[in-house]
Amino acid sequence: MKQKSIGRGEEIISPALVLLFLSPAIGELLSGSSPPVEFFSLPGFVLLTILYGGGAILARELMHRWNKGWLALLLLGASYGIAEEGLICKSFFDPNWADVGILGEYGRFLGVNWVWSLLLIFYHAVFSIAIPVLLVTLMFPEYSAREWISRRGWKLLFLLWIANGVFIFLSISPYRPPFLPYLIALIIAIGLCVLARCMPYPKPAPEKMRIVHPFWFGFTGFFATLGLFSLAWGLPNVGIPPWLSLLFMAGLALAAGWVILKVLGNGISWPQRHQFALAAGALGFFILLAPLHEMDKTRIDNTAGMSLVGLLMLAFLFWIGWKMKKFERNKAT
Repeated sequence: MKQKSIGRGEEIISPALVLLFLSPAIGELLSGSSPPVEFFSLPGFVLLTILYGGGAILARELMHRWNKGWLALLLLGASYGIAEEGLICKSFFDPNWADVGILGEYGRFLGVNWVWSLLLIFYHAVFSIAIPVLLVTLMFPEYSAREWISRRGWKLLFLLWIANGVFIFLSISPYRPPFLPYLIALIIAIGLCVLARCMPYPKPAPEKMRIVHPFWFGFTGFFATLGLFSLAWGLPNVGIPPWLSLLFMAGLALAAGWVILKVLGNGISWPQRHQFALAAGALGFFILLAPLHEMDKTRIDNTAGMSLVGLLMLAFLFWIGWKMKKFERNKAT
């Protein structure tokens, strides 16, 4: 299949536009943080789209222009998680944040909700940034090596993202975080971006390689996600000290990364079908959880439509899988 010729800096609307909406659809809608009634309300939809989608586009374009790999994107995603939850929404520090629940007390030290913060950093790095970027890349393989927005567009989007963040900071709650932890969060967010910039260039995969079946990537993605959320929300109820919960969560993330890189993939790049299986497995956790959100009578918000959200995401993943197979067939011919 012949790749379309696109000049440097020329706008590619479709991939960026899809990513703009897919990131909040996964990060807020599918997760149940903002059910359909809340997610599709006009003011919230605009703010969430700029926050999530704008952040994902900015991160993807930095990864591309710096010629970095997925590890760099995860670092940029972690920086995004700190920026969104710590600097903008302030949930890292606010013990009364709407979604923090028991984690507003459990693991709180020096004005920081530590267990909640670590969970959200992992979550946003993977589900708000890395997975949406991966899925859009798989949807538009002919544009994977191209810029999706111009440099001027990137700068304008960054300014819009900052302005949107300031508005959310001022309007979302009257809580004001302590100065020193807030400053440290800002420094760490910037430091993660610098670290992403310093990552080595990704090595190309060899033409012939042995790699396990994609099923095991999906299996790992699902159970790593299940394990992370089970640790974060389950351990506080069994009397485990918070520092041990943090250690278990970090250990699980490192173990999952080691299994994916060293055991499943032999430390090399993976075919697209394996990347897709990993993302689909991780999203499978939230797809299965979606109807449970709708049946949860303890929630005070309106969760109607969450089952449909899960089904639509499942259909979307099947469609991407079909599109990938079609692209591979066309490329072979």
